[in-house]
Amino acid sequence: MSAERPTLPPVRLHSDAELARDALATPLLARAVRLARWAGPATRVGAGGELVEDQLPAAAEHIGLDADPDGAAYAGEAWRVAVDTGLVEVTEAAEDTGGDADSGGTVVQGEDLALVTGGSPADVLDLWLTALDTVLADAAVPDLDDLVDALDAGGQIDFSQLDWDPQHEADFLDGVLANLYLLTASEGGAGDGPVPLPVLAASMIVPDDMAEPTDEVLEQVSDAMMRLDDQFRQLEPIGLVEYRPVDEALMAEVEEAEAAAVSAETSGVDPEDVSRYGLVRLTPLGLFGVRARMLEAGVAAPAVGDWADKGADALLDAVAVFSEDLAQAEIETWLARREVPGAAAELLAAARGGDPGGPLRRLRCQQALALADAAAEPAVRAVLDDPELGGLARVWLAERGAADVPAPDQAMVFWLTVDTIAAQLGADGETEGLAALMAGLTEGHSGFFDAVWRVPHPATADVLEAMGRLHPDRKAAKEARKAAFKARSVQG
Repeated sequence: MSAERPTLPPVRLHSDAELARDALATPLLARAVRLARWAGPATRVGAGGELVEDQLPAAAEHIGLDADPDGAAYAGEAWRVAVDTGLVEVTEAAEDTGGDADSGGTVVQGEDLALVTGGSPADVLDLWLTALDTVLADAAVPDLDDLVDALDAGGQIDFSQLDWDPQHEADFLDGVLANLYLLTASEGGAGDGPVPLPVLAASMIVPDDMAEPTDEVLEQVSDAMMRLDDQFRQLEPIGLVEYRPVDEALMAEVEEAEAAAVSAETSGVDPEDVSRYGLVRLTPLGLFGVRARMLEAGVAAPAVGDWADKGADALLDAVAVFSEDLAQAEIETWLARREVPGAAAELLAAARGGDPGGPLRRLRCQQALALADAAAEPAVRAVLDDPELGGLARVWLAERGAADVPAPDQAMVFWLTVDTIAAQLGADGETEGLAALMAGLTEGHSGFFDAVWRVPHPATADVLEAMGRLHPDRKAAKEARKAAFKARSVQG
C-alpha cells in the first residue's frame, strides 16, 4: 500500500478482546489451529513444508471436511497458514534419499500454538495478521490452471505469457481494500453496510475526471469484478470480509456486468439488481486488519482512542475534523483518563486562538465540557472575563443553573455569534440547518448586521459572506453582503 495516501477518516474499532475472539472463530484460523494440534513427527511434508498429497485426506477428515469435494484443498490452505503463523514448525530436514519429494522434514507443534489459549488478545491478533498475509498473497496468485499453462520448458513460470505481474496484482488488491476501508469509514459512506462489487471495481478503474466511461474502461471494470469475486471468496474464510458472491447466472453476461458498473453508482438502481453483482463489507476484524496493514505501510489511519494519552491541544485539533459522533467518542475516551478540574482547564486553554481552526476547537471544547460534571465549574468560571471563552463559559454555567452568572455585554454576544457560525461552517459546511440558525439570529434585530460587521473576530467577513449566500430572507441576505464588504474593508 502506498504511504502517500492522504489521512483517512477515523474509525471506531472493537476492543482487542472482541477482535481476538472473532479471529479465533474464523474458519481458516480455526482449521489451522486444529491441524497444528493434530500434527506430529509422523506427519509427512514436502520440501516446502506443505502436506504431501496422501496426507491431505486425513487432514481434511480431522477438520471435518472429508465429505467436501474441496476438502483436501481447504486442508492444504489451513496447513499453510499453520506453518506461516508458527503454529507448526518443520525441522530437521531429512537428507535427500534419491529425489523423494516427500522428504521435507519433521513436523513439531510450534511455540506459538500456546498463544491460542495462553496468549494475550494482542498475541492472537498478531497470529491472525500473519495468517491474513498468507491469504492475501494466495489471493493475488492467478488460477492454478493458468500457472500450469504458463510453465516454460524448464518448468519455470513465463510471466510474459501469463500476463501477470505479482507486485502489480498485490498492489491492486491492497488498493481495493484501502478503497473499501475508505468507503466504510467515510461519513455518509457505507458504514456497516455492504458495498456493491461494481462500485468497488469502478473506484479502482474509472478515472475521477471521466464523466462517461468508455467501452474499454467498462471492459476493465468487468474484468476487475470477476477477479475480485474470486479473491473475496478466498478472503471470507479468514474473516476479513463478508461477501455475497456474484450471481452464477450472470458470470457469462459480461455486457450486463459492465453496465452495472456504471449504473450502480446512480441513485435509481434497484438494490436487488446490484446485489446480484456481488456485495462486500469489511467485518470489524477486517477493519482492524486493513488498518494495521496501512499503518505498517506508513499510512495515517486514525482510530478512536489514538489521542487518549495526548494533550488537549492535540485532541481538539484532531476531533475538529471528526464527525460529531466520533468526536464525542474520542473526547469521552480522553476524559475518562483524567480528573475533571484539570481536564477542563486544559481544554479551555487549548481552545483559545484567533487562527482559522479556533472556532471549531471551541465548538469541540464546548462539546467536551458538556460531558463534564460540576467539578469543572471552577475552571469554567476562571475564563468568564476571557474575550474568546467568556461566552462559552456563560452558556455552560447557565445550562447547569449555576448562580451568579454575569450577563454578557453586547460585544461578547456578537463575538460568540460569529464564532458559533464560523465553527458550524467549519464542521458541516453550508447546510439548511445553518441557514435556519442565521434566520433565527437576525429575526427581530433590525440593527444586527450593522453591529456584526464591527465584531473584531478573524472570521467576521467570512461569516457575513456565508449569511449573504444562505439567509432565506432576500433582504437580510443583501444586508449581509453589504456588511461583509464593510468588514473586508476594515480588515484590508
